[in-house]
Amino acid sequence: MSAQLFVVATPIGHLDDMTYRAIDVLKSVALIAAEDTRQSAQLLKHYNITTPLTACHDHNENNKIDYLIEKLQSGENMALISDAGTPLISDPGFKLVRAAQEKGIRVIPVPGACAAIAALSAVGLPSDRFSFEGFLPSKSSQRLAQLEKLKDETQTLIFYEAPHRILDSIKDMAKVFGLERPVGFAREITKTFETIKKMTLGELVTFIEADHHQQKGEIVVVVGGSIQQKDIDQEKLDQLLSRLLQDLSVKAASQLAADLTGIKKKVAYQRALELQSQTG
Repeated sequence: MSAQLFVVATPIGHLDDMTYRAIDVLKSVALIAAEDTRQSAQLLKHYNITTPLTACHDHNENNKIDYLIEKLQSGENMALISDAGTPLISDPGFKLVRAAQEKGIRVIPVPGACAAIAALSAVGLPSDRFSFEGFLPSKSSQRLAQLEKLKDETQTLIFYEAPHRILDSIKDMAKVFGLERPVGFAREITKTFETIKKMTLGELVTFIEADHHQQKGEIVVVVGGSIQQKDIDQEKLDQLLSRLLQDLSVKAASQLAADLTGIKKKVAYQRALELQSQTG
């Protein structure tokens, strides 16, 4: 009878983020398929888990699938883990999970840490709609082309980035998305030198350039979506602003008009100034 494949999330830094269920599962299965057995061995040692490890990473997953599926089909429960966080999220494991499902083997998620979701929860950008984009291409020309495709997306965008490419990637984002696009920068989440900042892309370029430490560690970049300019009837806008200006300052009236209509604040502000000067 086929056994079960458990997809187990592990800590992204702070070892206390390991769940009780994850520990129990890793202790109970017959085999753990790990992205890097050396790194995972340290985690298992910390929790006194003696379950055997076998490597399952990008370079051997295709060749390892048949062996792992045979183990599962023979009745041995197995766990899949990555170096940190939730497997398959920019990590190996998709091919094994797909093969298990195709063979009718039950795949069970054991939820836990995920750097992308952790960053999204803390940077203060809209989280009702978002798109996880993983790693951008390493070559600037390909990276710029990919960013161009995402330029007009209105949902929040989440990227992973390697430390040696982070400055170049942020500069490319600023070039395509604009210097004023809001961005969340999350580095070394849950670790000793955790850094979580929210600013504009232009400010982030300056921040990273000024401190080389920001070009180290695990990095998540959360970019605010494009704010599409909404069309609004000029007469209706003038009526709204005129009424608001009876009780509010130009700044407050234009801010409220922007919030109510979805137009850019500077457009509302400029029109409010014009209306105020006309009434004089």
